[in-house]
Amino acid sequence: MAYKPTELLTVYLDARSQRRKVGRLAFKDRQILFEYDSSFLALGIEISPIKLPLRPGVSIADTTIFDGLFGVFNDSLPDGWGRLLLDRTVEKYGVHRGQLNPLDRLAYVGRHGMGALSYEPELSQQTADDAPLALDKLAEESVVVLAGENEEVFEDLLRLNGSSSGARPKIVAHVSTDKKRIIHGQQELQPDFAHWMIKFPSSQDARDAGAIEYAYSLMAGEAGVEMPETHLFRTKRNKYFGTKRFDRDRDARIHMHSLGGLIHADHRTPSLDYDMVLRVTLALTRNIQEAEKVYALACFNVLAHNRDDHVKNFSFLLNSRNEWIFAPAYDLVFSYGPGGEQSMLVMGEGRNPGAAQLQALGKQHGIKSAQEILAKVKTAVANWRRYSEQADVSRKSTKEIADKIQLQ
Repeated sequence: MAYKPTELLTVYLDARSQRRKVGRLAFKDRQILFEYDSSFLALGIEISPIKLPLRPGVSIADTTIFDGLFGVFNDSLPDGWGRLLLDRTVEKYGVHRGQLNPLDRLAYVGRHGMGALSYEPELSQQTADDAPLALDKLAEESVVVLAGENEEVFEDLLRLNGSSSGARPKIVAHVSTDKKRIIHGQQELQPDFAHWMIKFPSSQDARDAGAIEYAYSLMAGEAGVEMPETHLFRTKRNKYFGTKRFDRDRDARIHMHSLGGLIHADHRTPSLDYDMVLRVTLALTRNIQEAEKVYALACFNVLAHNRDDHVKNFSFLLNSRNEWIFAPAYDLVFSYGPGGEQSMLVMGEGRNPGAAQLQALGKQHGIKSAQEILAKVKTAVANWRRYSEQADVSRKSTKEIADKIQLQ
């Protein structure tokens, strides 16, 4: 097909079952321009208060790390797995991935991104039915895509991906309350179903990666970390980790903003400290209870050796009262991090952060319950083998993790 670049997009906020026109994005002279609609300015809804506050006139992002997009719009775009699927799909039709500009990619996302922003005109032609999805078959197809084979499956997996972020293969789906039925996630939600995301192991993952992430979700919940509902989907051949989406309330969408998008920080070059995460949280939410959620997550990531704690793995939600809250935790799993270090520093320490740095972090931000939170996390992490057994993690993985996490 002939490629024609997208030069103008209208942005909508489809939050809480209401559609509001936010403004327009334009691609001109290799720059991306944005202007709020006057009707949206009058509402006073801040979709990105730090880098794109409400104001009339044309705005241009202060950074090129998101290819010229403001972070709030970049949060709609998939990276890793989702970007790979989109690139391979358009190349199937003769469009080189390098030709796509950021507005093209947002147009492919259309109404199916994470959070509550949507974009028109929409380039994707997504259809769905309520036929059950076979997880083993989808896992096999994801392996085929990663190997660069069989173009036939690209578009099907792109539809199922739902523009989700992250490197591991995944789908968005509707899951029944009893977890026995899984159907396509791009249709009207049926009674007794909810929006979920289900992951498959990548070629670099251990075969029991799903079981490990599920065990970590159980451990995090016991540690006092706010978590969405999770489940381990078991088939005859494998186990797949799933998590209920917190950017959906039935079919109502909830506006979500990652920390990286909020402050224009690149997750590929870790350079921030949990001190900054807490500063941003307190400035945005003005609520010490939200800061306590961040602190609990910081303690868990450090003690449980989750070193993939970069800026895209923290998010905020805009609730029905137009107040920002810290989103439930996600992507919690044992990991080694860049160069073996914590992606997010803890009071300047990345190589070997521990209780001393966490205590200093709590003191720095006046978190009076810091000692209690830290103690609760320590107790949960010390019980790693119990959660491992619950999730059927292999003996090899259980020992590797037990040898690394701070059980003392």
